Amino acid sequence: MFDIPNDIVPFRKHRLDLMGIEGRDKPKAIEAGALALSGQLGKTVLRLRKASSLSLSDLSDRSGVAKSIISQIERNETNPTLATIWRLAQALEVSIERVLQGAEDEPFLEKSAKTDTPILVSDDGKCRLAIIGWIKTVEWLQWFDFSAEPGGVLASDPHQRGSVECLSVLDGELEVEVGGVIDVARAGDTLRYRADRPHIIRNVSGKPAHATMVCILKAAAME
Repeated sequence: MFDIPNDIVPFRKHRLDLMGIEGRDKPKAIEAGALALSGQLGKTVLRLRKASSLSLSDLSDRSGVAKSIISQIERNETNPTLATIWRLAQALEVSIERVLQGAEDEPFLEKSAKTDTPILVSDDGKCRLAIIGWIKTVEWLQWFDFSAEPGGVLASDPHQRGSVECLSVLDGELEVEVGGVIDVARAGDTLRYRADRPHIIRNVSGKPAHATMVCILKAAAME
């Protein structure tokens, strides 16, 4: 057995089932996200509804969310699912980020230090994923900084149904295989593909590769 640095986490087949975060860190992530949501969500939904001159019934009709549930959300008496928040955002014609943020007049500037950024390492030790996404969106949108040494392979199990992954190459060249279909992206290219089936990212070139990876989960992409 050996010690692992706090910022390095080995993983098997890209098992980020939050897509995300597993093991002892997963409950912490979920709890942090729930606490962040519960504090301002109700007031924000109420403010946005009134700004749109909508009654509870109007918003219920538009969103398909029961009037009683919306009322409970506005009073912070329930923790809605992200799918419910997404439907409310669509009905209010705002982004889900707008619903999740605090009051409009509150400044927002948040910094994550390099030492606070979790890093996942592939089984072959040649691929690294730095989790740079926001904890509030981890259940529906996840963002990573991806790097791969020559010959590096990141083999991923399927994520939840409806997931879509976007890989934007910044430097080098990466190959993606999904369902037996293979395509190559070079610097400046973006590949988008279904992530709810096994998928593989390879660096088949002789140079290091660097990319950003965004995973959109079902709550955002399909609902």
